[in-house]
Amino acid sequence: QVQLVESGGGSVQAGGSLRLSCAASGHKYSMYCMAWFRLAPGKEREGVAAIYNGGSSRRYADSVNGRFTISQDSAKNTLYLQMNSLKPGDTAMYYCAAAYYCSRPDKPEDFRYWGQGTQVTVSS
Repeated sequence: QVQLVESGGGSVQAGGSLRLSCAASGHKYSMYCMAWFRLAPGKEREGVAAIYNGGSSRRYADSVNGRFTISQDSAKNTLYLQMNSLKPGDTAMYYCAAAYYCSRPDKPEDFRYWGQGTQVTVSS
């Protein structure tokens, strides 16, 4: 059974940084598509960043492009999200998601496996 466990969330002031981690286990084959989504109160779930096509492609939401960086350590089966220059608008629950394949890396419907989420709170 595939499990995704996020960590690294917390509270930070605007302008600060956080690094989220997502440890994957239980998968028989390499996850060719992994992503971070976030959900804030009153908003729709947003695809923040994704790494897909076996790691050769990346995408970012316009709202985080240039501030967030997604990466993975295949040897450790871990996905990361480095978040810099954080803003209050980045406050949300952040979820790690994975799929053996995805054609739309920004769409939650393309992801079968999800973590439990980690809270990020940015104060002004």
